Amino acid sequence: MYAIIKTGGKQYKVSEGDVIKVEKLDANIDEIVEINDVLAISNGTELTVGKPVVEGAKVQLKVLEHDKAKKIIVFKYKPKKNYRRKTGHRQPFTKVVVEKIIN
Repeated sequence: MYAIIKTGGKQYKVSEGDVIKVEKLDANIDEIVEINDVLAISNGTELTVGKPVVEGAKVQLKVLEHDKAKKIIVFKYKPKKNYRRKTGHRQPFTKVVVEKIIN
């Protein structure tokens, strides 16, 4: 059984027990978060696609930790103009485990 959920502007294919990194959620560690934006759900034989979401379906996620991703370097450069800007960015994320898929 799997579901396709939408959170943080991105879509994820999840099954029960999966550990995924999503955009930072406003929840404490060991808290259960319910995602109601379920775009599709499959029970192994039948696929139900929502218009745009599946009615009554939700996915329960348990928050494991909050952290930041590896630093990416943003380098802006204009040739022949002596313009160079180097900055870094670390995107915050939340690591969650999929507890239950409710259809």
